[in-house]
Amino acid sequence: MLRGSITALITPMANGAVDEKAFSSFVDWQVSQGTHGLVPVGTTGESPTVSHAEHQRVVEICVEVANKRVPVIAGAGSNSTAEAVSLARFAEQTGADAVLSVVPYYNKPNQEGLFQHFSAVAGAIGIPVILYSVPSRTTVDLTVDTIARLHEAHANIIGVKDATGSLERATMQRIKLGDDFILLSGDDSSALGFNAHGGNGCISVTSNVAPRLCSQMQELSLAGDFKAARAINDKLAFLHKDLFIEPSPGPAKYAANRLNLCANEMRLPIMPISKPAQEAMDFAMAHAGLI
Repeated sequence: MLRGSITALITPMANGAVDEKAFSSFVDWQVSQGTHGLVPVGTTGESPTVSHAEHQRVVEICVEVANKRVPVIAGAGSNSTAEAVSLARFAEQTGADAVLSVVPYYNKPNQEGLFQHFSAVAGAIGIPVILYSVPSRTTVDLTVDTIARLHEAHANIIGVKDATGSLERATMQRIKLGDDFILLSGDDSSALGFNAHGGNGCISVTSNVAPRLCSQMQELSLAGDFKAARAINDKLAFLHKDLFIEPSPGPAKYAANRLNLCANEMRLPIMPISKPAQEAMDFAMAHAGLI
């Protein structure tokens, strides 16, 4: 089952290109630190600005290095249905365990358009599909009713990454979809509360730099030990917040560079973070015991 701390992986870059060696090492480090799953080329992996060839290569490396030790949920979203289908088919052919498919952005489809879009993706592949609802980026909300309709129509639509930050939403999804439907938070700050409302884990940005703490917090909360989970989450609280102090993945790349995991480099229009943001990240990392 897809559960626990699942890292929305950064994509290391150097001299304008994807740093394949650093990415391979990063994936292996994530697994060794206890991460429960991996998401290559999601938003945090700079999917909007990598080429199709780079996107495919990042998925290939992730699948190869993970080597079935943890599940790989390949980013495969697009605001073009044909492109989303193509990326999902590639992920399946490469050996990914599932795909993460985001609500189409910019073109603002209605609920019927969303149903048809995700139906096309699910119908094109045999591996599981995790829907991704992030209205702060897409402007369009994927309603609980539409998720339920998709789950009923397609057996391989098995879960949702919910980045709404709404704990009420977690409860309503669980009531509507049942305990077997996988509910993953897409918001680190509310992930602990999300689990208390019946969630199964988090697709996390914070776990890029604090994978062991994130996995421990998830394991404790999923076991019902919320007091111990809260103590760990308190260590992570400033990271949860300040990893978005400036546009992501700028803060995550800065933190990863401080940990000697990769270069502090990303694609325009995302910029390296400012000096005040660096100071906030240094404080957050020190508070978590990372530096």
